[in-house]
Amino acid sequence: MTSEICIYDLATASERVVFETDQHIEAPNWHPDGFLVVNGGGGLYRVPLDAPALHRIDTGFATRLNNDHGMSPDGRILAISDKVETGESCTYTLPVAGGAPQRITQNVPSWWHGWSPDGAQIVYAGAQRGDRVVRIYTCPSTGGPERLVVDGFDHADGPDYSADGAWIWFNGEREGAVNIWRIRPDGRDLEQMTGGDSVDWFPHPSPCGAHVVYLAYPAGTIGHPGGCDVTLRLMPQGGGAARQIVALHGGQGTLNVPCWAPDGAAFAFVRYGP
Repeated sequence: MTSEICIYDLATASERVVFETDQHIEAPNWHPDGFLVVNGGGGLYRVPLDAPALHRIDTGFATRLNNDHGMSPDGRILAISDKVETGESCTYTLPVAGGAPQRITQNVPSWWHGWSPDGAQIVYAGAQRGDRVVRIYTCPSTGGPERLVVDGFDHADGPDYSADGAWIWFNGEREGAVNIWRIRPDGRDLEQMTGGDSVDWFPHPSPCGAHVVYLAYPAGTIGHPGGCDVTLRLMPQGGGAARQIVALHGGQGTLNVPCWAPDGAAFAFVRYGP
């Protein structure tokens, strides 16, 4: 299998491959200093856009990373999700250049997904109530009490803050339908933002406040598998019809975490080949 790290440019409605590898790579973040952060094989890597290559980031004891990772708004801190210490996914932070992980979430499993624009809170998916139902929580970015934000779904996942911090976007499943939703960080004003037959995952609001990009699976897809023919769709952040912008072979790993360039003019994703 090959992994292609791609960038989609909104102004030209075009995509380009910036790096290709035989290693299985997932979930690109975009750092303000011009590099991407991706994961693969339990590790984390920096990919400079001016000279693309995989440079391993030191994550200390955390060597069983999944693809739920991302950086603080100021670009100084990385959040990671790893299960070496706890046996199930747990959220930690460390310097963006690498270093010793500091545990943030006390309850597991927890999968990091987003950072509030002021850097004070993280939002994550968790299954901590004994029923294994995945719900959405927030807690201080330095650790502390967690707050249940989204309940009442068969599964809720992929949360990400809007650029103004007014909304948390997420994908939620009810009665077999998986759509994009948003909610206030205090749990008020729940709104369904997509409908139809597609199975919609991983919404990411743009930093400019204009768009949301998300991953759409074919009708009937269970969970968020890899190795599927999927599409990337773009919709207005205020709500409205979505449009397909990319068709690709991917799924899990393509667009799991915040992926936008800091100016909101482009985003990164991963396409997979044979």
